[in-house]
This record gives sequence, structure tokens and C-alpha cells, in this order.
Amino acid sequence: MEVKYNVKIHPAEEGGYWAEVPSLPGCFTQGETIQEVTKMIKEAIELYLETLAEEGKPFPKEKNREENFTLPISVRVPKMA
Repeated sequence: MEVKYNVKIHPAEEGGYWAEVPSLPGCFTQGETIQEVTKMIKEAIELYLETLAEEGKPFPKEKNREENFTLPISVRVPKMA
């Protein structure tokens, strides 16, 4: 099963980019290029969901499907413990 989360990518003051997932509080990362930050945020989302699965907690649903200034990322959902 796959789910989609909106990701917001911002330019970083020191250069590069940082990304956040509004529906997953505390889920963010940074990278030097758009490609790198996209790869890193996908890994961050998967780790976030993996941690929730290990703790037996539900996965947050995407609250607001914004299409402007967001990048939808599909990730594999781990099995619940």
C-alpha cells in the first residue's frame, strides 16, 4: 500500500533547500539540491511511518491536499506491529 503526503520545499538561507511534511509534525530534512532534498524527505517520511508502526500508532492522513507549492510524495507503508 502507498500513501501520499504533501511536502513543502523551501530555499535555505545558507544555501540548498529544506523540506517539511505539514501532516507529519517534526518530519523535515535538508539537502543541497531539489533532487537531494526530495530523496531525503522520502526517507524521512518512511522512517516516521516505520516508527509509528513499531509503536502501534495510526498513520496520519493528509489533512489538506494542496496542489500549489507542494510536492506529493508516495511512500511504502510498513505493516503495523
